[in-house]
Amino acid sequence: MADDKKQPIVIKKIVKGGGHHGGAWKVAYADFVTAMMAFFLLLWLLGVTDEAMRGGISEMFRAPSPLIGPGGASTSMIKLGGTRDIPRGDGEKLNEQTKANEEVKPEIIEVIDTEAIAKEKKTLDQLMEKLKETIEQSDMLKDFKDQLLLEVTPEGLRIQIIDKEKRPMFSAGSEKLKPYTRVILRELAKTITKYAPNQISITGHTDVSAFGKGVIEYETVDGEVLRKTYSNWELSSDRANAARRELLKGGLPAKQVGRVVGLASSVLFDKKNPYNPINRRISIIVMNQSTMDSITKSEGKTADSRDKKKQVL
Repeated sequence: MADDKKQPIVIKKIVKGGGHHGGAWKVAYADFVTAMMAFFLLLWLLGVTDEAMRGGISEMFRAPSPLIGPGGASTSMIKLGGTRDIPRGDGEKLNEQTKANEEVKPEIIEVIDTEAIAKEKKTLDQLMEKLKETIEQSDMLKDFKDQLLLEVTPEGLRIQIIDKEKRPMFSAGSEKLKPYTRVILRELAKTITKYAPNQISITGHTDVSAFGKGVIEYETVDGEVLRKTYSNWELSSDRANAARRELLKGGLPAKQVGRVVGLASSVLFDKKNPYNPINRRISIIVMNQSTMDSITKSEGKTADSRDKKKQVL
């Protein structure tokens, strides 16, 4: 009975300290989710914005300000045009003075006039249609339409007059034009002059057949016969100039001729058969503005002199 009356002994242990355990992963997971959200937000911004908008966002982060105008961050308290109007304190003034003393490198800005390009393309397309109509409707040209090739190239509208087996444009090994070639060139000159003010480029081409013995004889005013080196380079150049003279006779203004060159057989029409008569041709390009600029403005000038005209301070 004495044992039944014994009270149970309860031992209490108090552990000091402690706190939450095992919750650190939740913080790491939250950081990971936040980072992923920022990453996908960045991808979304890259997908829905254009280059100009991205530049504006970049400028905002580069020079953050609560006042943002069309030109970027502004320190002006009045205008929101993205300019520095009211300096704040001596530190601001010193910063501006330092920037003024630094050498500022001008940025080269090329302005593309899309409206002018579209207008020019329309003019060249119209010219091609008029040339096709002229060829089809002219009794003098329709028989030669298979020798006239028209196409728009990066340089402009190209018109190629090609040789055929039994109908060459020039006498063999000569710059002398056939009578029908004269007719073709004069008719082309009328249409080009009427519908396009652009300058033209005239190029002579030959096949790979060597020119005779590589020399030509000619007689001087005194009656002396001389010989000089003559090759397809000279022949192609002379033929291009013969075509130029005939175009002028057809009414083309001399100022519209921007370039006359001979390329011999360096640019073949039929590379698989370099002896094909089609390689002997005259190429007339009604040049677009960019091609004309590259010839008239860039030729003979150094890169530095060209860049100065494009620089905007």
